[in-house]
Parts: sequence; C-alpha cells; structure tokens
Amino acid sequence: MTLTLRNVRPYGEDAVDITVSDGRITDLAPAGSASGSADQVIDGRGLVVLPGFVDLHTHLREPGREDAETIASGTAAAALGGFTAVHAMANTTPVADTAGVVEQVWRRGVEAGYCDVHPVGAVTVGLKGEHLAELGAMADSAARVRVFSDDGVCVSDPVLMRRALEYVKAFDGVIAQHAQDPRLTEGAQMNESALSGVLGLRGWPPVAEEAIIARDLLLAQHVGSRVHICHLSTRGSVAIVRWAKERGVDVTAEVTPHHLILTEELARTYDPRYKVNPPLRTADDVEAVREGLADGTIDAVATDHAPHSREDKDCEWAAGAFGMLGLETAFPVVMETMVTPGRLGWRDVADRMSVRPARIGRLDNQGRPIAVGEPAHLVVVDPDAVWDVDPARSPSRSANTPFLGRQMSGAVVHTLLRGRPTVIEGALT
Repeated sequence: MTLTLRNVRPYGEDAVDITVSDGRITDLAPAGSASGSADQVIDGRGLVVLPGFVDLHTHLREPGREDAETIASGTAAAALGGFTAVHAMANTTPVADTAGVVEQVWRRGVEAGYCDVHPVGAVTVGLKGEHLAELGAMADSAARVRVFSDDGVCVSDPVLMRRALEYVKAFDGVIAQHAQDPRLTEGAQMNESALSGVLGLRGWPPVAEEAIIARDLLLAQHVGSRVHICHLSTRGSVAIVRWAKERGVDVTAEVTPHHLILTEELARTYDPRYKVNPPLRTADDVEAVREGLADGTIDAVATDHAPHSREDKDCEWAAGAFGMLGLETAFPVVMETMVTPGRLGWRDVADRMSVRPARIGRLDNQGRPIAVGEPAHLVVVDPDAVWDVDPARSPSRSANTPFLGRQMSGAVVHTLLRGRPTVIEGALT
C-alpha cells in the first residue's frame, strides 16, 4: 500500500508531502506536489510530523494481570498516544525472567499489531534480588532483549548490581535501575516533607532515590558498563546524573510525564489516583526535572504506564496500589510543560521521545530521521487541539489516570507503524 501525508510539517518546519510504501518513506516533496496515485491520502495541513514515539517504561500486565491490562489493550493505548514501540516491564506473573516468557510477550505484541513490543528482562530471578536471571538467554532469544530491570523493586544488593552490569557488557545491554533504597522507604506512602507530616502519611525521602543512583553510577564507572535510571524524580537525582555525565559515566535517565507536571500537593485529596512510585515530589523538584530534560541531562520521557484494576485503586490511600496511566497523555504533558513555554523545540521533542529512547533500547529501526529510505514509523500531531481526558474513551482496561477530566492541549491525530496507519484522526484503525 502507498500512502501520502499531504501538507505536514516535519519537526514543525516547512510543509511537505510524505509518501510511504512498503513500510518506508519513498518520497519527500514540496507541499502539494506529490502525485495523486497513492492508495490513501491524508490531509495534514497545519499538523506536525515526528518520528514515532518510543516508550522505555510500559507495564502491560500480561501475563498474569489481564484484568488490569493486556498486551493488545495497552499497545492500542500506546498507538493513540503516538507510540510505535514500547518496552514492556518484567514485573508480570510469571515474571519475565526467562527466554520463554519474554518470547511470549514479544509474540503477542506482534499479534496485536498496534506497536512494536520489546520485552524488558528481569535482572534477578522472580525480582527477588537473590540470583541473576537468565540475562544471556533472554538476550539471545527471538525477543532480543537488551534492557533489563527489576522495576517495581530496586536491585539493592551492590554485589548483584555489579555482576549484572558486568554481565550485560557482553551483548551491549543496559541495566535499568528502579532507584529506591528499601530500608529508607519501608512503609512509605508519599514524598517525605512537611506535608507528609501534616497528612499523617509515612514519608519517602529523596535521599532513598539519590543514594542508589550515586552508588550505581560509581559501579557503572568502575566496571565500564551502561546504566539507565528509571523515573528520576528529585533535584538531587538530576544533579547526580549531571555530575556523572560530566565525568564520562555511561548513564542515561528518564522522567515520567507525571513528574513533569504534578506535585505532592495532590496527596491532600487522599485519592489513590495520585499514589505513585516514586512519589509525586515538590514544585522545586518538578522545576529541576524540567531543567534536566531541557538541557539533556535527562535523556527521555518514559511513561511508566501502570494500569490497575478498579479494586486496586478505588479504596483508601494506604491500601491503594502505586501507579498511574500515562501512554495517551504523555505528549500533551510534554506540550504543556516543555514546548509551549519554549523549553523544547520540535526536534528536541523527537530527540527525547523517540531518538534517544530508541538508542538506549538498541532499536535500530525506531527513532530514525524523517528521510527517504527510512522506516515509516511516524506520528502526526495537532499542537492546537484541545481535548478532555475521559477514560471511557480509552482502549486501556484501566481508568487510573491522574488527569481525569483535565483539559489537555496538543493531540495525536495519526500514528503510522511501518507505513500502516494504526490511528486515523485520533481513533484506532
């Protein structure tokens, strides 16, 4: 099938006509000059086209918690959010700690067809932090795993962390650390601050994140390996990563959309929709992660899309599960916090939401330039669109969005996976 996107603006620049065929971009022509022989023509006047987004941190819950999400429902939400690839975290049931489980996740992603699914392998068996999982076998599997994480649990044992960092060097893998000292956060419910005292909720000190990050950056430097920091959330964490990058440590880091826009003040509602790991921080921390994303200290926006069943969220705060939805609202949050204020341009958005995430995950065919001969993984966005967040219109099986009823600016209009539309005019094909 041949498809032409007419009058679209790559990276927000001059309008062109983009023709795609057999999964690749075959022509870039001045706006209005493309031939009319395409099987499908999409009018993109006034719209911006970017490389398809890549998420380094998605929870798809399958296998084991299909009541909260499935690979099909989660990737459908991803497509609506403009994503053409997601990395599926390992904390499923059973845990994705063997070649068999990661291959199952990968194959079900292929069957669903909404976006490419790249399983993240567990670092330790059963996420228990006792023995290394089958890292090499997962790397050699059909899923070709390159990112490993016990996300949801910190690899707190420094010896195990060192061994994992050493092991993945053999196949250019990366360990993605959930930085949370378990002793410092035992029973914690929200950010540790004056507000946690007022609310009577046990606090989660920023140092619990920062200490693990500092340790792991020194370990990565010592063994000459790659480390990736998941959902960085504090000013101190940004400073530590910046310090390490200045000294040549091979570190990358991500920030979630919710840590770019929401603060601990929402805990005053005692609504578990705002309960997340790591917790929402202070306004000063929010400013710091925005600064870090703008100057490149933070490499990527990663959603940490964490669907939960109604029973796990429709309860009192203490009993509520940690986590928020994020795939469908990631781009509008970046628009509001980074693009509209002028902190990121369109090429920067492509860099933080596509190019660098693909590079970190070692995805050769994602995050590519918009150019003739490149794979046609594309997202077309309307910067001027305004819409209200309504979980009833989402394909996700969960509704635990922190943006319920909120008006968002900026919308994904079309998503193309290998030149095939998965989203047309904001709806799934």
